Amino acid sequence: MADALVSAISQRLTSILFQEAEAGLRLLTGVNQEELRKLDNTFQTIRAVLVDAEKRQLKEQAIKVWLDKVQDVSYDIEDVLDEWKIVALKLQIARDSRPSTSIVPRKVRSWIHSPSYFVSRVIHRYDIAVKIKKLNQRLQVIAKEKDDYSFTVDLNGKTDLEPERPITTSFINPSDIHGRDGDKNMLLNMLLDKNNGEEKGVPVISVVGMGGIGKTTLAQMVYNHDKVKAYFDKRIWICASNPFDEMRTAKAILEGLTGVVSNFTELNTLLEQIHESIKFKAERFLLVLDDVWGEDDRKWQSLKCSLDCGSQDSKILLTTRKENVAVIMGSSHLFRLGKLSREECWSLFSRLAFFGRKDKERECLEDIGKKISDKCQGLPLAAKTLGGLLRFKRSREQWRRILDSQIWELEEAENGLFSPLLLSYYGLPLPLRRCFSYCSIFPKDCKIEKDFLIKSWMAEGLLGEMQHKDAEIIGEEYFDNLVVHSFFQEFEKDENDNSIISCKMHEIVHDFGRYLRRTMSLMVASSNVEEFNMASKENARHLTLIHDEAAAIPAPVFNVKKLRSLHLNLNDTSTIGASLAKLLDRMTCLRILSFKDMNCGYKCSIKAIPKEIGNLLHLRYLNLEGNTDLEKLPETVCDLCNLQTLNIRSCKNLMKLPHGIGKLINLRHLQNAGTDRCRFMPKGLQRLTSLRTLDEFVVSRGDVESKSCSLSDLGNLIHLRGDLEIRGLGNVADLCVAKKAQLWTKHELRGLRLKFDPQEIQQVKLEDEKYVFEALQPPSHLESLSILHCRGPLSFPDTTTSLCMLKRVRLQNCLNWERLPPLGKLQSLESLEMEFMNKVKKVGDEFLGTSCLSPSSSTNKKIVFPALKKLKFHYMKEWEKWEYGWRSGEDDCYNHASTSFINNKLLH
Repeated sequence: MADALVSAISQRLTSILFQEAEAGLRLLTGVNQEELRKLDNTFQTIRAVLVDAEKRQLKEQAIKVWLDKVQDVSYDIEDVLDEWKIVALKLQIARDSRPSTSIVPRKVRSWIHSPSYFVSRVIHRYDIAVKIKKLNQRLQVIAKEKDDYSFTVDLNGKTDLEPERPITTSFINPSDIHGRDGDKNMLLNMLLDKNNGEEKGVPVISVVGMGGIGKTTLAQMVYNHDKVKAYFDKRIWICASNPFDEMRTAKAILEGLTGVVSNFTELNTLLEQIHESIKFKAERFLLVLDDVWGEDDRKWQSLKCSLDCGSQDSKILLTTRKENVAVIMGSSHLFRLGKLSREECWSLFSRLAFFGRKDKERECLEDIGKKISDKCQGLPLAAKTLGGLLRFKRSREQWRRILDSQIWELEEAENGLFSPLLLSYYGLPLPLRRCFSYCSIFPKDCKIEKDFLIKSWMAEGLLGEMQHKDAEIIGEEYFDNLVVHSFFQEFEKDENDNSIISCKMHEIVHDFGRYLRRTMSLMVASSNVEEFNMASKENARHLTLIHDEAAAIPAPVFNVKKLRSLHLNLNDTSTIGASLAKLLDRMTCLRILSFKDMNCGYKCSIKAIPKEIGNLLHLRYLNLEGNTDLEKLPETVCDLCNLQTLNIRSCKNLMKLPHGIGKLINLRHLQNAGTDRCRFMPKGLQRLTSLRTLDEFVVSRGDVESKSCSLSDLGNLIHLRGDLEIRGLGNVADLCVAKKAQLWTKHELRGLRLKFDPQEIQQVKLEDEKYVFEALQPPSHLESLSILHCRGPLSFPDTTTSLCMLKRVRLQNCLNWERLPPLGKLQSLESLEMEFMNKVKKVGDEFLGTSCLSPSSSTNKKIVFPALKKLKFHYMKEWEKWEYGWRSGEDDCYNHASTSFINNKLLH
């Protein structure tokens, strides 16, 4: 953890020094380049010993304390560097806010790209200079302390050294095995299944799972099974190394096949010998590669090729923590190993914990033991470690201490439990290590929303500098990487595209993350905050406060001033409002402020946000989702010049957005779905050209038009992606305005919802609504389209039927449409819903898009709705006739779609 943090800050310092040198000036009065270079050099000195320090912290408490100091000063330095950048950014905002003759103000560029502007205006911030000098002094003291520990210095700058890996063998004690009968039988069936000739070469079967889940044990079970011994003529067990050693592996395979120790020194000679020893022979072999980590497919391919000439009923079985390793090695079968059942976990735990105890002693401890076993959450390694630890604890009080402690707080458990997890941790690139450990700020067993997690990483600066980069895409890659490394589980997926929406962390993995952050993260209920030793947590960086009382926020919370993320579960009262204002006035280092429930069982309800929120100049993420009592945001929100994400989803009583929203030049995500009472978008929104997310855009009525954005201003937001709803389209009086929105240029949009709002006073003529729709022209890669309350009658634009990736269409309350559009031409359409289409009397050729074809046309067959899976007709009151296909059954285009009919006249 410290290594990753120091590395990131060191890179940032190097970048600043380079920028100063390139600009040819000093950006900060009182701090010269020498001061910054001294800071950078000290960091490099500390960084050289961090790998050794992090490996030794498991056994040496003093080193653990020293690493905490390193992390603490690193965070402080990062805060000051960020403060430095904020000063420059505010000057730029002031500069770019000057009147301009151009219609659209020029986008604010990064301060590092405008050195000439600062030549005449050097930043006079002596307080920042003093902070940097003091931090330099602190860092010097910490650097000297490292000499007390005789660290091994990494002169080559390597940061990927890992704890020593245990060497596994095929031998196993049958009495150590508990459960896994179902998994064993499934894997046996895969190994003993005969190759039917469809698969070329020797099949590869991969067992994938997190560290400590029992992959090696399962492989040992099947390797030693009598059926496997009888079926395979040769069995070879190899504990794979990291990186994958082709020479060592090839020698071991050859020795296993021939029974002769090899003296060959060339890889090609070894592979030739392997090839010759199995070529044209009917002997079946089983090769087990245990604990594979290497991801270089070049090292594996030549070895695999030498084996493919063997019997096709041979098998290769590998175990790995990384799903992408299984893919790289060409696995034909992927076996994801899950947790032990509660009963199996208890059986394994109790066998160790109660070994040698009398029945009476067991009865006295069994109730506590079952609770401790439940903490293992089906992880065999945890059950073995804690069971072995309790084997020597005789009293009920000792067992109670283990139950009441966090696993990461138990020194006795660290070596046995966390050492294997450190292997997975050090298998990650440096930036991902910080991203993983960050996940420990969430409560245990919490459902972690992927979108929230990635935006939090971005707000914390864990995805690097975002100049000319799409940090969100980097965040997606990081999340996927942690998934394939088995750090997450229990995935909830989107039913439309199977993408992950949320996940959970295993409790032991969560404890390991807490161990890495130790004093950095707090979660406390206000009812017992006085009992919680907040004085010892003043350097904490993350706090979740569950305020389950109507009283003011407890006083000890105000002492934790260095917080970078604050998650508040509050039920607003006048007392809380006053204390919240005081709290925000002091938490000036915050990057994330969330008023959303984090699965803690408490609903958050804030009625008003204090104006003091404008002091949080470091803030990147403001999360107000689900606060239904919130009616407005203070204008001071617009002072948050670093804000990247504003989440006001489901704030259903929010009346309007702040007028000065155009000052939020770094805003990338305005998540405002479910804010139906907002009736206009403030002027200045068009300046937010970094926006990636805009859930809803409201076209205003004439009475608020003077202070609102126009639909044409959407044309400036060229980076929009995801889903967009445009409501109030009935207020569009000028078709040129709709065209200037330039929706067809927003290639990353995937969902579009067009809402005409018939309840409002309409400015556009009834017959012109179709032209508004045509003028909007959706982007070609759209996947989902909804049209609501369009009065029509509508002539569906030809361009819509060319949406080659459109998968979902919904038409609702288009009350004057007399016919349905030719949706049968959409080749990718999977789901089609139509509701309250009251004037449609016939569904037939026009709907299928076959009206231009003759009944004898050979091209008619199989051209309509080729991908349709779901079809719904709801509340079509005048529907009388359905013509589909000229020969019933043979040309039925709905054969593969589940069809739903509710309250349609056709049914009566």
